[in-house]
Amino acid sequence: MRHSWIGITVAAGLLSSCTVGPKYVRPTVQAPAAFRVPENSPPSRGTSLAELKWFEVFKDEELQGLIRTALEQNYDLRDAVARVEEARANLGITRSEQLPQFSAGGALEVTRFSRDGQTPLPASFVPSQNRNWGQATLNLLSFEVDIWGRLRRSTEAARANLLNADENRKAVVTTLVSNVATDYFTLLQLDYELDISKSTLDTRRESLRLVQERQGGGVATLLDLRQAEQLVSSAAQTIPTLQQQMEQTENQISLLLGKNPDAVARGRKFMEQEMPPDVPAGLPSALLERRPDIRAAEQALIAANANIGVAKAAYYPQVSLSGLLGGQSTQLASLFSGPHSTWSFIPEVSQPIFSAGRLKSNVRLAEAEHDSALVQYERTIQTAFTEVSDALIAHQRTHESRLEQEKLVAALQDRKRLAYVRYGGGVDTQLNALDADRDLFQAELTLAEIRLSELVSVVQLYKALGGGWQ
Repeated sequence: MRHSWIGITVAAGLLSSCTVGPKYVRPTVQAPAAFRVPENSPPSRGTSLAELKWFEVFKDEELQGLIRTALEQNYDLRDAVARVEEARANLGITRSEQLPQFSAGGALEVTRFSRDGQTPLPASFVPSQNRNWGQATLNLLSFEVDIWGRLRRSTEAARANLLNADENRKAVVTTLVSNVATDYFTLLQLDYELDISKSTLDTRRESLRLVQERQGGGVATLLDLRQAEQLVSSAAQTIPTLQQQMEQTENQISLLLGKNPDAVARGRKFMEQEMPPDVPAGLPSALLERRPDIRAAEQALIAANANIGVAKAAYYPQVSLSGLLGGQSTQLASLFSGPHSTWSFIPEVSQPIFSAGRLKSNVRLAEAEHDSALVQYERTIQTAFTEVSDALIAHQRTHESRLEQEKLVAALQDRKRLAYVRYGGGVDTQLNALDADRDLFQAELTLAEIRLSELVSVVQLYKALGGGWQ
């Protein structure tokens, strides 16, 4: 009997060497030699920005603490982790179908016969009224011999789905890090604009006080007074709006952290935020191996390719084995001895003959899903190249814009100083001084917005290059 089982196992292994369906081959992708950048951009040196860990890119300790909390408590990330565990469990279930499964069973029956039943029996004929019967078996549950590779293809698909879930988890990490950093920089920018607005409001209130004194002395006109009051009101009006935006941004950060709405601690000031002096993109070909969404799309393609094999294997005969080994006896002491042993071996073969086109349609469905996964894979790659190029362009152009805006702010600061000196000396009109004040206020707010765009462009480039999940 033991030799029979060995022979069956060897035969099953030999038969299982055949696997129907296409083998996966990574599609050829024509990656550009370099990312598109503005013509006047400095040459990229060193490794890609994405090779840095997120705490090497974002140096603000408060921001680092927020990101760490988000990586522990964020709801989307926790859901992604649960999906990885779900896929891992599903792989274990699918893989178990490739192996024989056994169960053990036993039964003990004790019966007492009556001598005075419907057919009375004399005591000499039934010396003992008790009857014992026992049975113990080791059962081989129905085991499919994977001749055509249906189960192996199913396991291949399940393994790819597990890797897909894990890559999606990494993509969630990348998105989470970038979202926390973006919202944090936005919060600091709002703080900076609020400081500008409060400082401008204080200056304009002081100017209003002086105009009121001059108007009381007959030097300034009522028109001068109304213009000064207008500037005070316009500066005061921006403060509640900025405070609203700040509080809502804090709530958004709290949500990313998996916490109830609350205030958010700040670290370095907005204009003190440190960013890498150079933001090299690296080689486009390396993007295929680094970006989690590209790797996830490829695993989805691998799973779809394996499912074609599963569908095609349904055309071929399915061989399954079942059996049992055990013993039956009225004496429990001799349950496994001599003639009391029992066994059975049941090979079964089933071959589909007529399925009304179901098998063919299943194959066509699997092939169509593979084609769709291929399109998604190629689109994900092209989207990645575009996002990197957009981020590089945004970083370069916002950097250039910030430098010019800083020059404008410096010029307007000097203009405002000179205008008020001339107005105080009676050389110039108040209108020119107020215009200079208004232009400077708007230019400082614009500079804050450009600076935020520059910071965010680095965050988006880091995300587009696939950084942050390491």
